Amino acid sequence: MPEARRLLLAFDYGLKRIGVATGNRLTGTASPLTTLKAAGGPPWNEIDVLVTEWRPDLIVVGRPDADANARLLKSLDDFVAGLRERYALEIEQVDESFTSAAAESALREDRRDGILQRRVTRADIDRRAACLIAEQWMNQSLE
Repeated sequence: MPEARRLLLAFDYGLKRIGVATGNRLTGTASPLTTLKAAGGPPWNEIDVLVTEWRPDLIVVGRPDADANARLLKSLDDFVAGLRERYALEIEQVDESFTSAAAESALREDRRDGILQRRVTRADIDRRAACLIAEQWMNQSLE
């Protein structure tokens, strides 16, 4: 890997919300960043700010399995095409099957253990799912 920033942004794309996480390819770690509202389509201005602020060298987008609803898959394909058009960055996709369920389970466990002091929200789940997407991509890239 060339001496680059080695940062990535990961997106858990949804029709209502987009979870975002950062990943450090050098350490193999990821952190939940934010959740964007996407009811009217991707919030490109907010995504532009994130890309400018974090300056990733890679964007990873979670892709549901082929059984996901057609509207979501079409919207996701449009989102990925928009990322490719807007940014001169490598765009990767990884299977996101079960990331939301795994994220919700981990957050609920954190709540039970007292690590998380408030109710688990959908936005929390989306951010954590994006984190899992980043980690999954980094783990696959090591194989």
